[in-house]
Amino acid sequence: MIKLFRYPEVRAKIIFTLSIIVIFRLLAHVPVPGVNIETIRAFLSGSALFGMFDLFSGGGFQNFSIVTLGLGPYINASIVMQLLTVMVPSLEELSKEGEYGREKINLYTKYLTVPMTIFQAYGIYFLLNRQGALPTLSPIDLVVLMITLSAGAMFLVWLGDLVTERGVGNGVSLLIFVGIISRLPQSLYAFVATMTAETFFNTLLFAALAIAVIVGVVFVNEGTRNIVIEYGRSSTRSQKVTNYLPLKVNQAGVIPIIFAVSVVLIPSMLANPMMASGNYFLRNVGRFLSVNFSQNDLPYNILYFLLVVVFTFFYTGIQFNPQKIADDVKKRGGFIPGIRPGMGTAQYLKNVVNRITLAGAVFLGLIAILPYFVQQLAGVTTLTIGGTGLLIVVSVVLETIRQIESQMVTRSYDRFLF
Repeated sequence: MIKLFRYPEVRAKIIFTLSIIVIFRLLAHVPVPGVNIETIRAFLSGSALFGMFDLFSGGGFQNFSIVTLGLGPYINASIVMQLLTVMVPSLEELSKEGEYGREKINLYTKYLTVPMTIFQAYGIYFLLNRQGALPTLSPIDLVVLMITLSAGAMFLVWLGDLVTERGVGNGVSLLIFVGIISRLPQSLYAFVATMTAETFFNTLLFAALAIAVIVGVVFVNEGTRNIVIEYGRSSTRSQKVTNYLPLKVNQAGVIPIIFAVSVVLIPSMLANPMMASGNYFLRNVGRFLSVNFSQNDLPYNILYFLLVVVFTFFYTGIQFNPQKIADDVKKRGGFIPGIRPGMGTAQYLKNVVNRITLAGAVFLGLIAILPYFVQQLAGVTTLTIGGTGLLIVVSVVLETIRQIESQMVTRSYDRFLF
């Protein structure tokens, strides 16, 4: 740990990242004017849906702060843009233009985030107003509320970009990580305060599951399949050269989990407004969603599992281009033993990636819905978000550590050269 601060560049990045985290935590305690915080907290204590929102806003929802929306609108906009990139040819071509294309798509994502924040800000007001947690606001006060929440969400997106550009780790993932672990002291205190002799077994179960999830996620995130690549003889070498192409089991990282959580909560969000509708059909649909798509219901967890698997394959397909890698290997005179260069190599790499991604996706999906099975088998209800939270926390920690180590190696290499 001390070595991290020996290099000025790395030290500056770490200090900058910690400063952004402090700003984020301060914003989570700045409430929106004119809102009864105690009423909001009382409502959240009995709502699993809004409790999940509060988790990813780092307590911002519980305090009904200016960052109540968290990074949810940006995540939803990213999902939409990822889908449009596959469906719209012009965006697909733009995504293949390297760094320039990624920057343009990221810019379009931010443009889309603005209407998303406005829509979700009104949706939060509508839902809380219907539940009696918020009073009916005048048009001017409602506009002020929506602008405040939208500005807070966009400010968090900007902070995340700053961390990505000038700090360490992925800014958006890191802020979500901070939001999750910020609830840990409060949760531990509440758990210890209510722990009895009868719940001692549950404590051991929590610890065992947490360790198992952490070990499993580390194993999957660090797992790779090394593909042998051989290069033929050249004028300067008297024998062939063997290299390895490492293919990660989980190339998508934590992104599929975040996307899946954002999507799987949509049925629960729509349930209450539909049940309050005057239309008979909408009321029945809302009642069906309310009964079957809470976090403790089987349809919800099946949908959650499938979304994790689908988003893992989807994001891996965007990040990994077997045709491009096959072309690069062919241009350098390399080949995979027993596989024809060009299209044969691309198809082989695609098949290998699909197989290892399936294993990683199924594992992540099972870990995500693990709390549901624990509840059904052991009657434990306090682990509703345990799997998802641990997945995100462990994945973000691994990614951040990897980036810090990479920067340290780069700094050492530069010093060696100069």
